[in-house]
Amino acid sequence: MLDKLALFIIFALLVMIAAAIVIIGSIPGKIARKRNHPWPDAVNVASWIGLATGVLWPLAFIWAYLPVPAKSGSGSADAGRDEDYANLKHRIAELEAATKELQSRPPEGSV
Repeated sequence: MLDKLALFIIFALLVMIAAAIVIIGSIPGKIARKRNHPWPDAVNVASWIGLATGVLWPLAFIWAYLPVPAKSGSGSADAGRDEDYANLKHRIAELEAATKELQSRPPEGSV
């Protein structure tokens, strides 16, 4: 009976250690994806290699938290640009309508 209990405890410890390794290895990749990092897969690979070497995991963790450079033509910048474009189109249409109205009026001072 004691041998079976000892084997069960050893097996449970091995499962918990494996689960901890998987959780720790995936942390930087998950952080990079959550922060919309431009290279989340590279961070993830560095994390897993880092678990084997002991060197890259802390670097991958730091890399996942580095500020992400703004991409030109992406995300909120596009939304702002589209809104500006729509506002300009609306303003041009207003100015064209005002110009047509002024052109259709007879000149002042004419009878």
